[in-house]
Amino acid sequence: MDLEKVNWREFSLIEVFESIQRGKRLKKEDHLEGKIPYASSTSLNNGIDGFIGNDGNVRTFQDCLTIANSGSVGSTFYQPFKVIASDHVTKLQSTSFNKYIYLFLATVVSRISDKYSFNREINDLRIKKEKVLLPINAEGMPDYSFMENYMRKKEDQLLKKYKNYIELKINKITGGGVKITTKKDWKEFFIDDVFIIKSGKRLTKADMTNGIIPFIGATDGGNGITEFIGNRNSSIDKNVLGVNYNGSVVENFYHPYEAVFSDDVKRLSLSKTNNSKHKLLFCKSAILMQKIKYEYGYKFNGERMKRQKIKLPVTKNGTPDYSYMELYMKSLEYGKIKAYLDYKMTQKNQ
Repeated sequence: MDLEKVNWREFSLIEVFESIQRGKRLKKEDHLEGKIPYASSTSLNNGIDGFIGNDGNVRTFQDCLTIANSGSVGSTFYQPFKVIASDHVTKLQSTSFNKYIYLFLATVVSRISDKYSFNREINDLRIKKEKVLLPINAEGMPDYSFMENYMRKKEDQLLKKYKNYIELKINKITGGGVKITTKKDWKEFFIDDVFIIKSGKRLTKADMTNGIIPFIGATDGGNGITEFIGNRNSSIDKNVLGVNYNGSVVENFYHPYEAVFSDDVKRLSLSKTNNSKHKLLFCKSAILMQKIKYEYGYKFNGERMKRQKIKLPVTKNGTPDYSYMELYMKSLEYGKIKAYLDYKMTQKNQ
């Protein structure tokens, strides 16, 4: 299917979408902690600027496009799940559209960003007058069948590409001379003997500024991210484990990206080897095994964290076997990805 071999025509957004509606203003200080995605004017993370729990005086959208009308003006994303929408985004929706049509339209609609900037926003009047180029059928109307089939084909191509890539990764592990086995010697280690432990830094909600830097709080969801902020302080870090010692104690998450850490979260990096993603993910599970000890009023403070013991696989010399940990986690990750891709390919063929 070739985009150059179809005819195109301009359509206004009100001709394409049945419903065009702006989100609703919700001040940052009124955000409640929760797990509902909050869609705002960021160009990252599918337009999600955090997770909140508000259920009153908000506007929720689902199965639609959201377009940023300020900030990263024109950034457009498909939202398959329920989101709470700020007044910095506008919903574009038609009940007859499916995921593939929305994904095609998201790319087309986002092109209007060239006309706008931080000083020129898309207001309610302008968005209804905006026009987009769409492929058309023999009757000169938007060819939604072409859009859907085009995106399905693109998805198929990517699935095959990723599947081949993962199979090569799996073959590299299984043929790399290191056998992944459950018959392994284990030994207890103090967390303080395995990790360098650094503190986060207190930052109140009132002092937070809008931005795109993940803020890591003592939560058990959202990979520990409770806000996206513009602040930077001495706690900013990446490629570490963030371990809660307040709030949802012992819960911990791997952060490969640069983030700011609250004073309720410790930053852990391995002290005797490089901080690879897979080594840290293995250690994450080992630390989480200790959670039950701290669930009933027994506080997981800084000193107890240092002297908490965790079990790790060891080499013949009795030292942590980081090579085994890395390969074990890679085999799990690649196996799960392959299973997912096999499932997606099977669904495509039904």
